[in-house]
Amino acid sequence: MAGTAAPGPDRLPLGVTMIVFATLTMAFQDAVVKLVSTDLPLWQLFALRSLIAIPLLLVLHRLARETGGLRPRAIGWGLLRGALLVAMYIAFYAALPLLDLSLVAAAYYTGPLFITLFAATLLGEGVGSRRILAIALGFAGVLVILKPGTESFSWAMVIPIASAVFYALAAILTRSKCAAESAISLSLMLNLCFILCGFGVSLVLWIWQPGTEQQQANAFLLGDWVTIDLKTGAVLALLALANVAIHVALAKAYQSAPPPVIATFDYSYLIFAAAWGYLILSEIPQTTTLIGMAVIAGAGMLAIWRPGRRARS
Repeated sequence: MAGTAAPGPDRLPLGVTMIVFATLTMAFQDAVVKLVSTDLPLWQLFALRSLIAIPLLLVLHRLARETGGLRPRAIGWGLLRGALLVAMYIAFYAALPLLDLSLVAAAYYTGPLFITLFAATLLGEGVGSRRILAIALGFAGVLVILKPGTESFSWAMVIPIASAVFYALAAILTRSKCAAESAISLSLMLNLCFILCGFGVSLVLWIWQPGTEQQQANAFLLGDWVTIDLKTGAVLALLALANVAIHVALAKAYQSAPPPVIATFDYSYLIFAAAWGYLILSEIPQTTTLIGMAVIAGAGMLAIWRPGRRARS
């Protein structure tokens, strides 16, 4: 895994733009996945979506004319990052049959706390008092949504928190070990991991042959592959396009600025998830969820606020 490069100079405006675009698109993707989860098994979704996404990435690379090329500089780190992101998605989606989408998303968004912790302990990056306050404020918003200590809280929330840990580790790897890779190259390696996981788990399920009762109880994780009609094919193509946009933007965001800064804007996912949940799934967030989201938005504003001369510079 040698041959990695140190992170380049910070490009904060680019990083913030990319992470906000990524969270907007990711929230849309997750709402669509929940919509089709009763009709399409997760492993088939992983495999077919990435088989469509890879040609799209190759076309994007040709149009962008990136000078770095598609050949990874450190394929080991790139594949490890891809595996962590695949594990993140598995944990996130595995929690959906047990918890409401808003609760899964809120528990998952303990991720920026882990990013800040890992950036300080693994990368030695400084985290100023204002940034710590912004992250703590964002975490307080998450606690308002989760309501620990009440009947609404469930230990099943440990599953999306594990998803947050995987995401944080992938973000740290992107900044520390994959900074010299092209965003398209990183996305190609991620989609390769999705394909290997999709076909690999499908093969295990085909050999194992879970019972009909088990499949009916959790068709999204244990169901057989289904026939792809025109409507399902169009949904897969849409998800593949979203997948390309998300992971190219995520890679570019964490390559462009320190992970704790990007992590703060990552909280915007919760706001976009509520919006797409209402538009696509007709879900109306609870009052406490809206309060928590407002607190999280305030954390993002605090993170970018610069008083006096520092703001002008």
